[in-house]
Amino acid sequence: MNKNIFYAQSGGVTAVINATAAGVIEASRDHQQQIGTVYAGRNGVLGALTEDLIDTSAESREDIAALKNTPGGAFGSCRFKLGPLDTHREQYRRLIEVFIAHEIGYFFYNGGGDSQDTSHKVALIAEEMNYPLTSIGLPKTVDNDLPFTDTCPGFGSVAKFVATSILEASMDVRSMASNSTQVFIMEVMGRHAGWIAAATGLAGDVPDAPPHIILFPEVAFDEDAFVAKVQQTVARVGYCVIAVSEGTKRADGSYLSAGKKDAFGNVQLGGAAPVLARIVEQRTGLKQHWALPDYLQRAARHIASATDLEQAYALGRAAVTLALDGISGVMPIIRRLQDKPYQWDITTVPLADVANVERELPAHYIRDDGFGITDACRRYLRPLIQGEAPPAFVDDLPQYVTLKNQAIPKRLSV
Repeated sequence: MNKNIFYAQSGGVTAVINATAAGVIEASRDHQQQIGTVYAGRNGVLGALTEDLIDTSAESREDIAALKNTPGGAFGSCRFKLGPLDTHREQYRRLIEVFIAHEIGYFFYNGGGDSQDTSHKVALIAEEMNYPLTSIGLPKTVDNDLPFTDTCPGFGSVAKFVATSILEASMDVRSMASNSTQVFIMEVMGRHAGWIAAATGLAGDVPDAPPHIILFPEVAFDEDAFVAKVQQTVARVGYCVIAVSEGTKRADGSYLSAGKKDAFGNVQLGGAAPVLARIVEQRTGLKQHWALPDYLQRAARHIASATDLEQAYALGRAAVTLALDGISGVMPIIRRLQDKPYQWDITTVPLADVANVERELPAHYIRDDGFGITDACRRYLRPLIQGEAPPAFVDDLPQYVTLKNQAIPKRLSV
């Protein structure tokens, strides 16, 4: 009997994560003589722990193809981190028990650093239990902070969205600055790495073009230098547009704004923009306004990057090819071959080298004054936002698909 695939989505979703799912499912259907059914975990790896598996064979070819144009997580995602192997061994054994019960021989986990760690640990426990399981991690994160890969699926589309949004907002501010808002602040995602903040810099590449200030997690926030830069910019240009990463920190390592911890143990961020707005108001008296795109930036499928979509889909198909070739314990990655024209291919890296490793924005991508990006950064970013891939519109709104997500019968008593 052909072994089945278990595929699951993890963490914050993206505009193109479903394209990776489509790649996995369509490639598997192309190899029906070698692969059984693709089961998806309902709400990520929790679907495996609770034996709540979705039968993707119940979905039509048309609906699976439509996943490429649909944002969000089609099968549900989760922020759930399996514990260390030495103290949570029964949790991992439960996964293997479910896989055994449903003849699952391939485990594809689609997520960021924590998810790659899970993929690696599942491979280890399967080996320990002498169960033949191919474990492959599929990269996904808008933060673009996974190592080795040229880019992470989801980032290119977010980069396109934030660069477009700050460009359009800056035109609004400029037109009203003489008698209204003079300082506009947009907060973007990015906990420890400033890739998304850097992408806003694509909106302008000439002197005094917005964004005039970009604040990165990699550069300690200097309030006096920030205030001086704001005042100088308004005096010279008439207005000041600022992009700030949610993970921007002060010199003592504290976040500009932070809340409770999430299920992964990470401090929940959000609120850096209003903190900056208060500083501007209190120290300069300039009229200010702030915006928080929040989920909009990672869900904006209508303005997705065609390059991002193509790569997300290709990685899903690549995972199936790797599995059929008997390759396990790896993450397929994008390898840049050249900048212009942008060329890339897919290779692999061991999961052990990826798990829980974060790639920060390189120092040479940040301007010497710490408030903008360099030409080297622009050369890296520009290919990733190339091309448009709009979804079909019906009644003047995007047409997105909702799958049946039909569960299969449980086979275990608990």
